[in-house]
Amino acid sequence: MLSPDPEIVPVDVNCDLEHIMAGLESSTMGFLNAVRTQSGKMRIIAGSRRGLRLAAVGKRDVLARLRPTSDRVRENLFNILVGGTYGDAVTDSRVLDLFAGTGALGFEALSRGAQHVTFVDAELSAHALIRRNASLMGADDVVTLYRRNATKLGSCRTEPFTLVFLDPPYGRDLGRIALSSALEGNWLMPNALVVWEESAPQAAPPGFAFREHRSYGGTHLTLLQKAGA
Repeated sequence: MLSPDPEIVPVDVNCDLEHIMAGLESSTMGFLNAVRTQSGKMRIIAGSRRGLRLAAVGKRDVLARLRPTSDRVRENLFNILVGGTYGDAVTDSRVLDLFAGTGALGFEALSRGAQHVTFVDAELSAHALIRRNASLMGADDVVTLYRRNATKLGSCRTEPFTLVFLDPPYGRDLGRIALSSALEGNWLMPNALVVWEESAPQAAPPGFAFREHRSYGGTHLTLLQKAGA
């Protein structure tokens, strides 16, 4: 399953000015989170791989393009997803991780019983890290990795997804565009749950209903649900 998307044209990272600018514009909170992660390794918080140390972001991410969701935010998020209003939104779920970065959310979902995770990110550094961590998890057969722009997904050629993690570069309106692309390409099941991480609360775009908002310091989680069939 872990193979390059054959339809995606390789990106010239030396000329990818837009991504460089996005990295330079990363919020101070995102930069500090990346620096903290470089000093140690990410870990799985709960589930079958609880305590597993994942590969760190590393010093090569000099522009802080990879912004791992902190342990505290992940723990609180998954408590929400499996312990109340949403029943158990994780077990047996098909997860779509957009702007996947380190893959921390998707791998946490796998540890907690998700059926499959598809990671989408345009960055080579993200792909290398996700591949390594999939191997550490022993999850190569339940992971798909696409190198593509999450705002230009195209048509979904697999079974649609029930749970979406969305962690775009802050403050650039890319999350809304990515959700629109996911709708157009039929990537989402009716009533699919979306977790959108940003630097501020987000309004529900067309086709989605607002469910709730949580804040953890400079990190804001907006939960949405796709309209039913």
